Amino acid sequence: MNNNSLSGRIPPELFRLPVLLHLLVDTNNLSGPLPPELAETRSLKILQADNNNFSGSSIPAVYNNIRTLLKLSLRNCSLQGVIPDLSGIPDLGYLDLSWNQLTGSIPTNKLASNVTKIDLSHNFLNGTIPANFSGLPNLQFLSFEANNLSGAVPSTIWSGITFTGNRSLLLDFQNNSLDTIPDAFEPPKAVTLLLSGNRVCDTSNPARAAGLCQPASVNDAPSGHGPQVNLNCAPCPTDRNYEYNPSSPIPCFCAVPLGVGFRLKSPGIADFRSYKEAFEIDSTSVLDLSVYQLYIEQYTWEAGPRLNMHLKLFPNNTNLFTISEVMRLRQLLAGWQITLSDIFGPYELLNFTLGSYGDDFPTVVSSGLNKGALAGILTGTIIAAIAVSVVSTLFIVRRRSKRRTVSRRSLLSRYSVKIDGVRSFTFEEMATATNDFDDSAEIGQGGYGKVYKGKLADGTAVAIKRAHEDSLQ
Repeated sequence: MNNNSLSGRIPPELFRLPVLLHLLVDTNNLSGPLPPELAETRSLKILQADNNNFSGSSIPAVYNNIRTLLKLSLRNCSLQGVIPDLSGIPDLGYLDLSWNQLTGSIPTNKLASNVTKIDLSHNFLNGTIPANFSGLPNLQFLSFEANNLSGAVPSTIWSGITFTGNRSLLLDFQNNSLDTIPDAFEPPKAVTLLLSGNRVCDTSNPARAAGLCQPASVNDAPSGHGPQVNLNCAPCPTDRNYEYNPSSPIPCFCAVPLGVGFRLKSPGIADFRSYKEAFEIDSTSVLDLSVYQLYIEQYTWEAGPRLNMHLKLFPNNTNLFTISEVMRLRQLLAGWQITLSDIFGPYELLNFTLGSYGDDFPTVVSSGLNKGALAGILTGTIIAAIAVSVVSTLFIVRRRSKRRTVSRRSLLSRYSVKIDGVRSFTFEEMATATNDFDDSAEIGQGGYGKVYKGKLADGTAVAIKRAHEDSLQ
């Protein structure tokens, strides 16, 4: 439910949902206290409520009892009071309480060993930095920037971390009152320590000598792209969208990939680089592909933070996917039939691009839909319409007689289903209602397509969702 204009309190009744896994209500206009009843959930893994206004309320201490919680993100929520002890959450991997009005000292009990990010910046915390942040082997990011912390700069936070490959650690302690640093202070090269705005930079030669006192802004986590193709390869054939698979065990092997727009909506990591291999293994496993069939062409961090990826799926040492394999992969992704590891959180499919396969896809044999199936589809549509007034166009091909094939062009032509008592709309009616789907009528967008506001001939205001050209939902 994130990125909307919802107001009022988070309903405490949500804890009654028996399998509530992810509660994403960030970037709304929510207010009131955070419901302590959420501590009674038995399955909650992600609570993300950033960018709301819970002014005057504090973080319920009973959240320490949410034993299943993996991610707690309450950034920029006008929260007050102290930080509760969260050491009782055995697998908490991501904690962001930045940009609030939290006071008091930092709890001294140690958090879970699999924590990757801790952000307590831009609050009013005082006291010293406790020793409990040492020995966290998966820590990628730790920030206490812009608080009132004093005392010594800790020198053992990176102990227990193995820095190999792209593994790194960012420690942002800028703009506090830290005044002491050990004489022999040499963080590993993979550790970035920022101390600008502390007293230690006014008095300490070791801090200045180590280059720790230069002001720096912490930008988004680094984006990236996959390995490049060997330029010594001969050109691929041009009759289809052939490409070299940079990950293929066969050098310079040409194949036609499928394009997938993929977004992690609430990842539990701060830096994807050291988790890229784990994602490749995880995603190809659930898709029943070999690891080298997946090529991460590009990944980019977006506001949220969310991770937007453009993936390419290559055939298994053949030039082309079979049509049945294309359909299988599409169904797995578009039907949300796969579950990634918890560290990557929930995902959404942005698009599934056929490329050259569009010329002959899908070659489908359809046995038609019976009345019971149609009733189920209709019932689901009506229930959805209770919440949002949506005029839906159903692209359904019915074939009750002999088995036959349907070309992609005919499948994506405009079909409608006539059902007694349910009004049907032509494409022309909807185009007229939205001034031919003019950009000025656009009121929203999702992975399926854009939503337009329109007015029917009788004056009825409607919302019309139109599928993106690459969407096959």
